[in-house]
Amino acid sequence: MIEVWAPRVERVRLRRPDADDVALTAAGDGWWRTDVALADGDEYGFVLGDGGDLRPDPRSRRQPRGVHDASAWVDPASFPWTDEAWTGRQLAGGLIYELHLGTFTPEGTLDAAIARFGHLIDIGVTHIELLPVNAFNGTHNWGYDGVLWYAVQETYGGPAAYQRFVDAAHAAGLAVIQDVVYNHLGPSGNYLPEYGPYLRDGSRNTWGDSLNLDEAAVRSFIVDNALMWMRDFHVDGLRLDAVHALHESGEQPVHILQEIAERTDALSAHVGRPLTLIAESDLNDPVMFLPREAGGYGLTAQWSDDWHHAVHVALTGEAVGYYEDFADPEALPKVWTEGFFHNGTYSSFRERDHGKPVPDESASWRLVTYAQDHDQIGNRAAGDRLTATLSADRLAVAAVLTLTAPGTPMLFMGEEWGASTPWQFFTSHPEPELAEATAKGRIAEFVKMGWDESIVPHPNDPATFERSKLDWSEVSQGDHARLLDLYRQLADLRRSRPELTHPGPGGRDAAVQTTSTGPRYVLHRGAARVLVNLSSEPWEVAGGDVWIASVEPTSAGERLVVAPESAVVVGA
Repeated sequence: MIEVWAPRVERVRLRRPDADDVALTAAGDGWWRTDVALADGDEYGFVLGDGGDLRPDPRSRRQPRGVHDASAWVDPASFPWTDEAWTGRQLAGGLIYELHLGTFTPEGTLDAAIARFGHLIDIGVTHIELLPVNAFNGTHNWGYDGVLWYAVQETYGGPAAYQRFVDAAHAAGLAVIQDVVYNHLGPSGNYLPEYGPYLRDGSRNTWGDSLNLDEAAVRSFIVDNALMWMRDFHVDGLRLDAVHALHESGEQPVHILQEIAERTDALSAHVGRPLTLIAESDLNDPVMFLPREAGGYGLTAQWSDDWHHAVHVALTGEAVGYYEDFADPEALPKVWTEGFFHNGTYSSFRERDHGKPVPDESASWRLVTYAQDHDQIGNRAAGDRLTATLSADRLAVAAVLTLTAPGTPMLFMGEEWGASTPWQFFTSHPEPELAEATAKGRIAEFVKMGWDESIVPHPNDPATFERSKLDWSEVSQGDHARLLDLYRQLADLRRSRPELTHPGPGGRDAAVQTTSTGPRYVLHRGAARVLVNLSSEPWEVAGGDVWIASVEPTSAGERLVVAPESAVVVGA
């Protein structure tokens, strides 16, 4: 049976190549159905009302010729899965690796990415997090302009390649987390408003019109999509983009996030493996991951921008915009021990109190922590990584902080070797007017923030996309190779020392010493001390068993001397 929700029209026809149109039957509540059967690969679409133009299926699984053309029927059960023995991976104790398929390899495809699994395993990765892969107009972008949420972008290889990717990941012992966007749709190829009230009239967020979450069919469209990835594509979890932009009237029995969590828990019980839900939220509210019986939504975890901001400011000294509050020397110790920096405190950037405390009994692994991610790199004017401004020694300190932090660590692709390539904001809008409007808007935004517009690349210039691709030849060269080796050693240490993967509350203790040449931190994880010297002077500390060091410390009797610009992990 083929069905579609289209309450805004009085007539719906199914159109196929070399066949007469078939009228669908109204089934109530805006639904239309037909008993016509389609085989795997058959192309089709819908004609709405008295018009003559074909529209893709809102739940299309494949768009062979792009989002404006016919859909292709996909039978998800036709793929010969080999992961029957896969029991999944829990997030606690894990290491996430965030990657964008189009720039991860020269080819920019799912099949090409499979060849790099050995590299990921070598640095201790347990979970691969893919930026959105849903179908968008054009050949490349970040993925957040998707308009057909059920289809896998053809330039990545389409749904069959996606299934091969997940199957191969499981064979290699890697879990897959898919980034999904339920807060807005892209600007080109979105035909949903022609079908029905998918969008909330007069309500917009930062990226576009808000979804109409008070409409039962729209909620079902979202929840069913979430379950599709985990059920039909065997993914191990979802990263939910900008959930603070999911607006409801409050009339629904439960929040949409709780609904997704409850349905995911039920699916997890059925398939017999853990399924992970990670929220991106700027609310600093533990409601995201608190259990439902404690008034939470029951998601698994959430990203922690506060951790990123505290580490970024400590390492770079940059303290403008939303980094301003994190110039406080106590910022890094606070996020180490308490999770959020803003947990009811005043935010000068927001000009109001912000956030809520994380309960003392909450597990620290429920905060995903990172020194770099796609947003914090790509949304800079030039898309520059930490590599562009930090010395090799400070990049090594970032590595130690990231892989010893109380949260669940996440790396952004190439971070592990200090990739020199930028990761910039790129698009491929076929419509010239949309391409120019996007570029002008982005340039104006950065000029307003005080940046020189000459350093802002044109998003639609193909060179912006090409220069954002990783250069894999770097991994064996000089400082790149040395940093990569440190990540390997840190991965080995995480596997061997339970203190570094303990799922309990945050770091036991943390302190900062301010000096005239920079801060020094003493950060505790159980029996481990993480000593970070960001001053330009040697630092004498109590001795102990050195587990790992970015620069080997020297001994001074029973004490250790931590070199400037270095980090050391010491056991009791």
